[in-house]
Amino acid sequence: MKNTYESPFNARYASKEMQELFSPDMKFRTWRRLWIALAEAEKELGLNITQEQIDELKSFKDDINYDVAEKKEKEFRHDVMAHVHAYGELCPKAKGIIHLGATSCYVGDNTDVIVMTEALKLVKIKLLTVIKKLADFAMEYKDMPTLGFTHYQPAQLVTVGKRACLWIQELLMDVEEIDFVLSNMKLLGSKGTTGTQASFLSLFDGDHEKVKKLESLIANKMGYKDVFAVSGQTYSRKLDSRVLNVLSSIAQSAYKFSNDMRLLQSMKEIEEPFEEKQIGSSAMAYKRNPMRSERISSLARYVIVDALNPAITASTQWFERTLDDSANKRISVPEAFLAVDAILNIYINVADGMVVYPKVIEKHLMEELPFMATENIMMEAVKRGGDRQELHEKIRVYSMEAGKQVKVEGNKNDLLERIAADETFGLSLDELKAVLEPKNYVGRAPEQVVDFITDHVKPVLEKNEVKEIEVELKV
Repeated sequence: MKNTYESPFNARYASKEMQELFSPDMKFRTWRRLWIALAEAEKELGLNITQEQIDELKSFKDDINYDVAEKKEKEFRHDVMAHVHAYGELCPKAKGIIHLGATSCYVGDNTDVIVMTEALKLVKIKLLTVIKKLADFAMEYKDMPTLGFTHYQPAQLVTVGKRACLWIQELLMDVEEIDFVLSNMKLLGSKGTTGTQASFLSLFDGDHEKVKKLESLIANKMGYKDVFAVSGQTYSRKLDSRVLNVLSSIAQSAYKFSNDMRLLQSMKEIEEPFEEKQIGSSAMAYKRNPMRSERISSLARYVIVDALNPAITASTQWFERTLDDSANKRISVPEAFLAVDAILNIYINVADGMVVYPKVIEKHLMEELPFMATENIMMEAVKRGGDRQELHEKIRVYSMEAGKQVKVEGNKNDLLERIAADETFGLSLDELKAVLEPKNYVGRAPEQVVDFITDHVKPVLEKNEVKEIEVELKV
């Protein structure tokens, strides 16, 4: 039995890929890549740094001597300086030029931007996979009528596929937001202790152009086009808020889907996948609880609330830098990504295996359709010589009586039988039932599905070359 706390994100929820992005190895290897980029750029701009020193740094870039770093951090109470010294012990020739002119945020903040960028790319891949699976589902069920609901009360018919398009549309909005944020991800660059680049200006003997060039060289070496034009010691913490707002948006979309699925499963119309030996309840063996959708709801709620952390942090920063952001962002940012990763893994799994029960769907809509068809029935009776106002009043009365039979007596809806028995309408029961063809009441829902998938979904999927990915749920 383990006797120390272990994050559920590691043990139960998030994928190996997302966990690796926020791992110590990823962070400290990126620190070393940034130190190499800094040294290379400084050498190219004329500082006294040799290729031998750079080669030595490169040879140990992935060999993290954690034992030394941990020992040094206990001594210095400073994680960056601990790793500077640990790297220096491996690279004695380059020891004197590691971190030259930089402050801690050079590695810390630039690494945070790099990790968040890569994590957003992974989120986008999974988001597009969900969209692809839901699009296939929507096309398959574009023609199947089902009860629509407003206020969770039966309303006009839609189709199963059209409802899926509502889920997809929100996810497309999330893709748009991810693309915007990714297109605006910038490194902090090399700004120094208060963002003035004073240390680098001193290194380059007052040459402003070289100081400016240093940043662009570092950005290019790290795969970025740009850096923040101005900053304090850190990049604006509004970037963290912007990123987590995107994750919150995805969580909101997934939450909507999961709630709909939970309701549909309660009505036995559509169920999430249920494995052969899966147990729905420890007490009630017959149950098929929507536990995956419930988990989406639970994790989504966490992300939505977690997005408040960087918002509050960004709004409470002091002048050029304050350290009350650090402990919070170490937790809030990774956990938001790990939670959204878990949400999308489950979403992919559910979207890929939803089970539709057409007979149950038909039963539910046929219980309500007679009420919805009353206007059509009335118009048909008018065509046969009936009085519109008289017919309207009779239908109103019969509808109330039929509703009482359903809700009070627990009987079936007998509205059609009541109308057929009234000679004023001049319609037989068979003629009335012919009016109740569900496909006549779905409007343009099937055509809307085709148009939406063709005009809006496929272009996004084709532009991004979506590849099928498999996800494995841990529990």
